[in-house]
Amino acid sequence: MEKDPNKGYIALLGWSLGAVEAAAKFDRRYVVVAPDWAEEYCQQHDIPYVPWNFERLNDRSMEIAGTLQEMGVDAAVPLFEETVEWAGAINAVLMKNPRLHGQAVLFRDKALMKRRAQLGGIRVGIFEEAHEQSDIIRFFRRVNQTLLKLDGDPDDPIHLKAFDKAGCLGHRVIRSPDEIETIPESEYPLLMESHLDGWEFAVEAWVWNGKICFLNISEYVTLGYSVFVPATPELERYREQITRQIELLIEAFDIQFGQIHPEYFVTSDGTMYFGEVAYRPPGFKAFELIERAYGFNAYQASMLVFDPHATEEEIKAFFPKEVEGAKGHAGCFGVYPRRRVVSRLEIPEETEQHPYFDFHELTPPMEETVTKRTAFGTHWGLIFFFGDDPHQMRDLLKHQEELDFYV
Repeated sequence: MEKDPNKGYIALLGWSLGAVEAAAKFDRRYVVVAPDWAEEYCQQHDIPYVPWNFERLNDRSMEIAGTLQEMGVDAAVPLFEETVEWAGAINAVLMKNPRLHGQAVLFRDKALMKRRAQLGGIRVGIFEEAHEQSDIIRFFRRVNQTLLKLDGDPDDPIHLKAFDKAGCLGHRVIRSPDEIETIPESEYPLLMESHLDGWEFAVEAWVWNGKICFLNISEYVTLGYSVFVPATPELERYREQITRQIELLIEAFDIQFGQIHPEYFVTSDGTMYFGEVAYRPPGFKAFELIERAYGFNAYQASMLVFDPHATEEEIKAFFPKEVEGAKGHAGCFGVYPRRRVVSRLEIPEETEQHPYFDFHELTPPMEETVTKRTAFGTHWGLIFFFGDDPHQMRDLLKHQEELDFYV
């Protein structure tokens, strides 16, 4: 597509084919900043490219910011959790705003993030850092003591999460002190949280000039397995409350622009609890689901709100009306083999023949023995669905958990 020199010049940090294809079809100049292995593909397909390996921020970190500044780049958009802090450091230079790097650090460190949210008047559960096994045992006991558990009562679970990994990576639910002993040394330090009983959901919000331009509510059917957009009317009825929570978040973290992906719990009495917030596209192909449901490209939306040259008219014209603007409900299910030994991929007929079935990204198994799933594990591939009825979508996604795709 023809690029407009009067609009922003965007750097995409990390490699995502979906983001690259979206940028190629958008009216802004762009460059992909990715590790060396992406170079050959970029050359073959005429993709503007700058090599950079995203190890931990170090003495050379300013080098990439200088390179992009010399090229005339206006903003860096992080595509993955590991590039969020890099985007903050680079944008601090490009936009002459040192606070942007400090803000990115808050998005990367879950303990700092929760403290900042708490200071902003946002409700969070009880949380602490753990540096060794004894810290978890103490926290587990204290949480259950606080809940006035008596001898013989089942313990309330706690959650353990990696400080700076995306989504379900490193997320464990601990239900008894015995389980604490199974955690390898390499996972410390980590964040411990009390369990929040409630309906967990995610939000994808695009922010420009400190205001929400578009807010999507993603409904989890089973965490780590399935999600769909827009949500059911039962969850959408909280939209006003959720919007207020996101506005609080924008204020607490001083977010002026960009795309955020927070997770929340809503309890039976309608109280909202903050889980965490990411400053990058969500996992589980949620951007693709949003595009399938609404018709706009979510990667282009992110490039737009990161661009300091974007105009209010452009922003208003880009985003449809929430919920009403959707053509249907789009959902996906992450397949994980239910058997310990598998030999082939076999999509169940009832899944493939269902009117909501869209397509799948499953591949034949590389090996026959299925490794034991640690924590929430990683799915083997996604199946996509699209249809009119949110309740039918929810039940269909739930039902997939009972089926075998690898036999």
